[in-house]
Amino acid sequence: MAYNIPVEATLDVIGGKWKVVILCHLDKGDKRTNELKRLIPDITQKMLTQQLRELEEDGMVKRTIYEQVPPKVVYSLTDYGWSFKPILDAMCAWGEKHVEQQEQEEVGSLNA
Repeated sequence: MAYNIPVEATLDVIGGKWKVVILCHLDKGDKRTNELKRLIPDITQKMLTQQLRELEEDGMVKRTIYEQVPPKVVYSLTDYGWSFKPILDAMCAWGEKHVEQQEQEEVGSLNA
């Protein structure tokens, strides 16, 4: 696929509401599907499965199946997925500042 600017390639991989959230949770350790669902209660099972598959196709996430009864599936970041960590950290830091700014603006409008 051809991109006009490099950020389009980034958004092609992490675009959507849930992919970055999933990556943030996997950044803290390997997770089973039900663990991710519990950590992201607003995502539907269908959407979680779809987003995980897309992240796997893009090489960001690895799916490991353990042959046991019942089968155990674990998701983890690949080395390529770990290369995205500095961007995740920057997004989290920016998000924290944004929340603080929103709260300050709310307090300011209440005091006005």
